[in-house]
Amino acid sequence: MKDAFGAPQSLLLLGGTSEIALATARRLIAGRTRTVWLAGRPSPALEAAAASLRELGAVAHTVPFDALDTASHEETLGKVFAEGDVDMVLLAFGVLGDQAHDEAAPTAAAQVAQTNYTGGVSSALTCANALRAQGHGSLVVLSSVAAERARRANFVYGSSKAGLDAFAQGLGDALHGTGVHVMVVRPGFVRTRMTAGLAEPPLATTPEAVAYAIEQGLRRRAETVWVPGALRAVMSVLRHLPRPVFRRLPF
Repeated sequence: MKDAFGAPQSLLLLGGTSEIALATARRLIAGRTRTVWLAGRPSPALEAAAASLRELGAVAHTVPFDALDTASHEETLGKVFAEGDVDMVLLAFGVLGDQAHDEAAPTAAAQVAQTNYTGGVSSALTCANALRAQGHGSLVVLSSVAAERARRANFVYGSSKAGLDAFAQGLGDALHGTGVHVMVVRPGFVRTRMTAGLAEPPLATTPEAVAYAIEQGLRRRAETVWVPGALRAVMSVLRHLPRPVFRRLPF
């Protein structure tokens, strides 16, 4: 169970090698979290991530999980919940893709959409049903500011995040009053392996800053969290720009 400040004792990371997910786990382990499940494709990186959390004092388990294998989600994730209550689930997997390549290769674009959206829908619903059955818990969904308005430079990725974002908001409404809290996190550009080599825009942030925002959002039982917070105002302006103007922006 979570304490009065919303800190979870147990945590399930969907995307167990995600830098944001691991930064969040480290921050929560420094508080009250003691059991962590890392779900991801079996790999030395996944095992190393679990080992690093054990060094911090957590009991860390790895779970074979493939976002694209939606037929396996109920069985795979069901085994985690069968071990005991899970206080928090962080959905942190996703792929950025390569916009130029994906436009020319529809199957590659479809895989981005299937990973980020279809995989997110399947795993989030599986976990939401389990959280509702146990009567408590938080589902934190890592979205993106890219979900707010599709940009020419990354509309394949942005559209997949837009779908996930809208889904998570609706899921939060559906779970209202059940004891399950859904929080959507919308970071801007985060300095991670996934964004290495890309031009860094203003208001870029770090996995640690996102982790801090997630922790604070849990304490407030927030429904939406922007990282950094200034992006909320920025995106409010960009969302309402006339399309011909928006199309000419240099990003």
